Amino acid sequence: MLSVRSGVEKGFQEVRARAENEPELLRRGPGYVLYALMDAVVDRYFPLLQTVELELERIEEQIFAATAPRANIEALYALKQRLMAFRHAVVPLLESLGNISGARVPLACAGMQEYFRDISDHLQRLNQTIESIRDTIATAIAVNLSMISLQENETMKRLAAYGALVAVPTMIAGIYGMNFEHMPELGWEYGYWTVIAVMVAIDVWIFNRLRKAKWL
Repeated sequence: MLSVRSGVEKGFQEVRARAENEPELLRRGPGYVLYALMDAVVDRYFPLLQTVELELERIEEQIFAATAPRANIEALYALKQRLMAFRHAVVPLLESLGNISGARVPLACAGMQEYFRDISDHLQRLNQTIESIRDTIATAIAVNLSMISLQENETMKRLAAYGALVAVPTMIAGIYGMNFEHMPELGWEYGYWTVIAVMVAIDVWIFNRLRKAKWL
């Protein structure tokens, strides 16, 4: 039996140790060695997938903390790419196991169908978990985009509210800034302070109304 691996730090020493500790199964030949190798590879997927789940939970907490929405989107898409790599590894292996554990079993794997079905069950669980995480990532992306829209709406509401506070004094000052010769209150001694008081009173009223409407 020959195994080929590329860019992998962890080898298959534990597979060899397992085979040596189970001589009665090792007597079945290369079918058992293939089973042991595939079982070791599939078992290594579980902690990696758990790492993805933990990372997704961390990003979800950041989404509702309303911090760095762009960074959250980038992190979610990076997780989605990692998940697709998992899927590309799991699905072909699942199809291969279907051939090994089915009706037309290769001679080298004869009598090992039960063991390969056990690996197939693990892969089915992995595939279901991958699909579940994909759905959760899609939901998280949608929620993050909604949070961004809500933040933008809040910003627009605040800008509109401040614009309303500035608009009334600007309008009154604009009226009295017109260069007409005959205008009411132009010669009144307390005209200036009265206009200022009216501006302040109107802005205070508008400010209170906006606060009640939760625009400020």
